[in-house]
Amino acid sequence: MTGKNGNTVCVEKTEESELLERLDEVLAEYRNKPGALIPVLQIAQGIFGYLPENALKHICLGLDKSYSEVAGIVGFYSFFSIVPRGKHLVRVCLGTACYVRGGKRVLDTLKHELGIDVGETTPDKIFSLEVARCFGACGLAPTIMIDNEVRQRIKPTKIRGILYQYRNQYTNSNKGE
Repeated sequence: MTGKNGNTVCVEKTEESELLERLDEVLAEYRNKPGALIPVLQIAQGIFGYLPENALKHICLGLDKSYSEVAGIVGFYSFFSIVPRGKHLVRVCLGTACYVRGGKRVLDTLKHELGIDVGETTPDKIFSLEVARCFGACGLAPTIMIDNEVRQRIKPTKIRGILYQYRNQYTNSNKGE
């Protein structure tokens, strides 16, 4: 959607440079602190919404770390994402209790309803889908977490209605824009 004069690209570059400036402030604060990498990655993800490669390279330079070390941390912890996430993050518990009580069916239903696989984001950028191992609500299995809200005793037949609530909430909040 770039115009002939390239304005859209210019706006995107400006936004990116502003985000990198914010990241520079964080790096300046954490540069000499031991154990700074994970907090900086968390803050960077908050700034960008995910961890794009240019931000990871920026962090490497700012903290004097190798790219493989930084990428290794990002790959190890499921909290971090290198792809843009949707407005709502849906996590399905596949720990033992949830799995045995139908967690896999819940996941399959979510994949079908959202039209995406684990690790992906819906084209409308409303939902991202992930798998988790335990939310600590095993007696109420199967469970899912949407954003920071744990939903318990989830049945595949109820998923469409649950998603509708979140999708409708997003649609209504954007009508005035």
